[in-house]
Amino acid sequence: MTPRALLRLVATTCAAVLLLASCAGGDESTMVGKVNANDRMTIAVSYDQPGLSVRRLDGSYRGFDIDVAKFIAKELGVKEQNIVWKEAQTGNRETLLTSGEADLVVSTYSITDKRKETIDFVGPYFVAGQDLLVRVNESRIDGPKSLNASLRLCSSAGSTSAAYVKDQFAKDVNLVEYAKFSDCVTALLADNVDAVTTDDVILAGYAAQNPELLRVVGDPFSKEEYGVGLHRDDPTSKAKVQAALQKMIDTGAWRKSLEANIGSSGYKIPDPPKLAP
Repeated sequence: MTPRALLRLVATTCAAVLLLASCAGGDESTMVGKVNANDRMTIAVSYDQPGLSVRRLDGSYRGFDIDVAKFIAKELGVKEQNIVWKEAQTGNRETLLTSGEADLVVSTYSITDKRKETIDFVGPYFVAGQDLLVRVNESRIDGPKSLNASLRLCSSAGSTSAAYVKDQFAKDVNLVEYAKFSDCVTALLADNVDAVTTDDVILAGYAAQNPELLRVVGDPFSKEEYGVGLHRDDPTSKAKVQAALQKMIDTGAWRKSLEANIGSSGYKIPDPPKLAP
């Protein structure tokens, strides 16, 4: 082989190696490219929402949102054992995405125009309605309009729920905020607040844990569309997550998860929503 032919062979081989490496690793400027390259992804979820997303004492995770997260990860080629779970609280979800601490947020994350200024959503994968949780013998509260200046309403800091109640129904109600909704439920059981507000499906999970002490008022007064949060300006990753969610719905895995996780609470399982393009 002549020196020139040898040089040409080496150059061709190197180009092929570089091409294969590029194809294997993917474009790490996208979320799916980074996930494929590292075979690992970080998903932020709530730790304290019964039926939806709970971190158990043994360190395992259970709930509908957990199943959604696992399904997406699997469709992106990530094994369950390679998911890194991170706690999402109401006030830090956008920051987890914009800082790169999480690849996805799956945490009863209501899609709003304001949030879409910072991050992107795929969904809705579930539609809930805002309601009130009260003590089982509470007679003063039958809906948001019955709240007044003598009553204490609890919600999670950074949530849209309490602001909506004050803006639309009861501007004089005393607002109490905690970092987590579970703290609000504890305060309700201790008679330190009179009602807790958030989405009805979340409240149903808490009521199911304490049916002799707590009840959901049962008068939904808003429409909350849950989306999977991800970084903005990443259409490739958004399309992959959208395809995964659609597959979960189409195969029946979506309904099966809801029935397994919240069916016992008595909450009526709705029809799956249509994903936005």
